[in-house]
Amino acid sequence: METKTKAKATGKKAVSKTSSSKKPAKKGAAKELKDLFEDSLKDIYWAEKALVKALPLMMKNATDKKLKSGIEKHIAETQNQIERLEKCFKAIGKKAQAKKCDAMQGLLEEGKSIMEETEAGPVRDAGIIAAAQKVEHYEIATYGTLAAFAKVLQEEECLKHILATLDEEKKCDKLLTKVADTNLNSKAK
Repeated sequence: METKTKAKATGKKAVSKTSSSKKPAKKGAAKELKDLFEDSLKDIYWAEKALVKALPLMMKNATDKKLKSGIEKHIAETQNQIERLEKCFKAIGKKAQAKKCDAMQGLLEEGKSIMEETEAGPVRDAGIIAAAQKVEHYEIATYGTLAAFAKVLQEEECLKHILATLDEEKKCDKLLTKVADTNLNSKAK
């Protein structure tokens, strides 16, 4: 009410502070769910490829045997996940293409920073687990979203591949929690 009264007194139009202005979309912006699905596939494809390069450094810096073993297993899983994504692209008739994933880049940089800022041993191992779980949670959220998109778009072959990967990511997260809980965090104290 006060805005309208001030507008009448000044002769200007009242502007609501809650109104939102629409910004023009970037060139090539997603117009349909199919476009968003494809863009998200490109994003996670880049993320998985970056992760498969980063995991050996994490394994090298880890000292806990269970953690090293878990990372080594996840390197092989991640390579299979990349292959599943390539099958997904093929199923939708698109060439497998990566698009830089800012979120994964940030998570990997944070993990690298943790390794540089900690002494080798239980504290660094705890930091590696923390960084790895952030990556897993990002991947779980992404694959969960992709699965929902694939269902709506009736992309059954993609859905099968996405759900297989989602299951692996959840298992990896549980394994990391188990390793942290098996005395590792207590040693880091």
